[in-house]
Amino acid sequence: MEKNLDFAGPAHDELLRLIDGRSTAFRAAIAAAPGLDVPVPSCPGWTLRDLAQHLGEGRRAWAATVAAGPTATGKLAPLGGARAPEEREALLGWLAESTELLLAELREAGPDRVCWGWWGKSQTSLTSRGVARRQLHEISVHTWDAQLAAGVSEPLPAELAVDCVEEFLSSMCTTTEAWPHEPATADYHAAEGRSWRNDLSAAGATLVPVPADATPTAAAHGSASDLALMFYGRFPLDDLKLDGDRRLFDHLIEWDPER
Repeated sequence: MEKNLDFAGPAHDELLRLIDGRSTAFRAAIAAAPGLDVPVPSCPGWTLRDLAQHLGEGRRAWAATVAAGPTATGKLAPLGGARAPEEREALLGWLAESTELLLAELREAGPDRVCWGWWGKSQTSLTSRGVARRQLHEISVHTWDAQLAAGVSEPLPAELAVDCVEEFLSSMCTTTEAWPHEPATADYHAAEGRSWRNDLSAAGATLVPVPADATPTAAAHGSASDLALMFYGRFPLDDLKLDGDRRLFDHLIEWDPER
């Protein structure tokens, strides 16, 4: 699938700055929580400690994968200590180290190094920059999870949320696999002024600009934060403003192109 530069997102250096900022916010939520054993409502069955383990271990694994460049054939084992410390202060230090390991490898790689990723059939590039953008939004959503668990929940920052929607659509909702239903279009409109169209057909699913004069099969409207959290299963679809044939969204949720 052609990698559409219209949806390329922030520059590599800006992605790294944002990763650092969201990772700092994640650690602040860990520090503010009443304890590490509090449940994470948006991750059923997980405690805040489980979430911290997942985030830190995952960033270390992606650091190793970026370091391997084009030789990697899958996500690699984590760099450094993969097990999070039990005590909070030590955990915060381990999380900071996890972030720096990832950032160091992404800086060393630059934006264009070929890198393994599971999104090869999508419009997102298989490069270190594609990894950085994917990592930013995984960290952003898990920061929201941690803030929710700590009782300091807030929406995703607006500009970050806009790119979170766009990156999710580009990585998760585009493919060269055939759409198994009638051709359709799903539009998404953020209150911040950005819009996107997912064009679904026998040729696959493609992210395209929204034409000025075309009516979609279905459309969803909301703040960028609500749209992003909806994509990640953390905001109810029906709490967005929906137009057109709602069944299209049900089909999209059920569709697994790799199955």
